[in-house]
Order: sequence, then structure tokens, then C-alpha cells
Amino acid sequence: MKKTFLTIALVICAVLTGTAQDVVGKWKTIDDETGKPKSVVEIYKQDGKIFGKVIEIVDPAKQNAVCEKCPDEANGKPILGLVILKDLKKDGEEYSGGTIMDPNNGKVYKCYIALENPNKLKVRGYIGFSLLGRSQYWERVK
Repeated sequence: MKKTFLTIALVICAVLTGTAQDVVGKWKTIDDETGKPKSVVEIYKQDGKIFGKVIEIVDPAKQNAVCEKCPDEANGKPILGLVILKDLKKDGEEYSGGTIMDPNNGKVYKCYIALENPNKLKVRGYIGFSLLGRSQYWERVK
């Protein structure tokens, strides 16, 4: 009986730990210059890759903002609902090989994301080498 209980407890812990260590979910973006929340991005898996789209904009004055400088099909589209993280693939402890788009200026950067802890996500956008870029730290929405 004790072995059964212990086995069940270990399985539950393993499941909860696996869930907590996943990048999939809703994340509050924090502006790296002001330290204030800007939006909520939902990170999801599609065809084995990681994507992220804006599902909430914090500033009420920007609820209907459109991406005026975005490339290709995103140009002129509402920022709310816009996919800004694309094609990231798991690479060890991080996800890389994809891109992130800044809807404020329409620029697209190489990107990697990695969990700092279960509730803090490091998002790094860069040009060329990851040393030439900037990082933001997003907070998990509970």
C-alpha cells in the first residue's frame, strides 16, 4: 500500500514538474526599458515548433493599434492577435532557430527563449550573433 501511494505521488510530482517547466502558456511581456507590462503573449506548439501571439494589450489606448511597419502579411494588421514569435525549436534547455518581430518598428530578429525558472522566461532577440541583441524577461500569467 505504501509503495502504491509513493508511486502515485512520484507520478503526480513528475507531471506537475514537467508542466511547470514548459514554455507553453500565457506570458506577460515586460518592457526592458520601462519595466512595465505591455502585453500578454500566448506561446503554443504547432507542428513541433513554438509560436507566440499577442492576446492582450495592457494599454487601453493601444487596443486597436495596427502594425504599420510590419513586413509581408502582417502589415496593417491589428497587433492584437498578431503572431510575433515563430518557428522556435527545442535545443537543449532553450528554444531557438526562430524569429521574433517587434510590432512597434516591424523589425524581425533571430530569437531564442529559455526558462529562467517556471514563472520567468528569458526572450532574446538579436541580429547575427546573440551577443548583438537585447533580452526581455516575461512573467507567466497564472
